[in-house]
Amino acid sequence: MILPEVRDPRLVTIRRGGSLTDRHHRLLALWAASCAEHVLPLFEQVAPDDDRPRAAIDAARAWTRGELAMMRTRALGGHAMAAARPLRGAPRFAAYAAGQAAAVAHVPEHDLGAAAYAIKAVRAAALPAQAVEAGRRECRWQRDQLPDAVRDLVLEDQARRNTICWSVFEG
Repeated sequence: MILPEVRDPRLVTIRRGGSLTDRHHRLLALWAASCAEHVLPLFEQVAPDDDRPRAAIDAARAWTRGELAMMRTRALGGHAMAAARPLRGAPRFAAYAAGQAAAVAHVPEHDLGAAAYAIKAVRAAALPAQAVEAGRRECRWQRDQLPDAVRDLVLEDQARRNTICWSVFEG
């Protein structure tokens, strides 16, 4: 579960009664797509012929450019998550990251789902003794990719939702 019971109005679009602008919504989607793409090779190594996670990431980016409808983007995210289900460990989490990235078009708060699953993928791919540090490095890399316009919002949201995101945003 990555969505909170109480929604932060700063992560709800203006059209739905919140204060998130379309510009900031697109920036969150682009950041989530970058997080997912960073770990996508972990999926592609075990399922090189399954393009569903890559299609979801591409869809998220196309949505930000106005080239794909939200419903189609969200559907492609669902296909990426279906690609994840039969797998375990890093490949599964990488595919889920891609699915979450596409779902940002529908619900902006899925941005942390993409980031958290990417961190889980890196942790799962690492040797057990190195998993926590690998996750920290991935978290730092993700934070370095944050656009300035949404940086504070995402960092505050990570602190607020860390426990429901498997505590991957610590440190």
